Amino acid sequence: MRILICMMTLMAFVMAGTATAQETRKLTKKEKKALQARVDSLQYVEAERAINEKAFVLEADRVVFKRGHSEYVNSNTNFVSVKDDRATVQVSFNIPSAGPNGVGGVTVEGSFSKYDLKKDKKGNISLKMNVTGSGISASVDIMLYNGSSKATVDILPNFNSNRISLEGVILPLAKSRVFKGRSF
Repeated sequence: MRILICMMTLMAFVMAGTATAQETRKLTKKEKKALQARVDSLQYVEAERAINEKAFVLEADRVVFKRGHSEYVNSNTNFVSVKDDRATVQVSFNIPSAGPNGVGGVTVEGSFSKYDLKKDKKGNISLKMNVTGSGISASVDIMLYNGSSKATVDILPNFNSNRISLEGVILPLAKSRVFKGRSF
């Protein structure tokens, strides 16, 4: 009798587990794509709000040099940030030496002017500003693409032609995870 009760209890647990497994199903490709589009749309709205509030970070995972050569880099140490009336540009490469900023690259800070924000017909947001400080004098052009938080930034120094572009995502300051090195 005890064996029968144990067997029936065990069978009940197995049936409950089977019923639960049948209720959970994998998403189809179409459902995954729709879910990803919705997440991207929410990230775009969040990035747009951060740009409008002048409190954002563009975390770059790719650097494109003047002649088109590109390198993948660490997004923690390659970024452009804007907070209130200050802007920071940091580029750090995967090299063994520490560099001037202590993390293998260059960090420059300054105030920005001409914060020119535009939205085109397709929904892409363009931001142009001039950043001036002790170690930088450059035009910074950011393009946030409609429907996602993906963006590019072109950094055009005023005194030479060493243009550099960064590609990554725009995040609000509170969600950023960047590590800032020593600045000039």
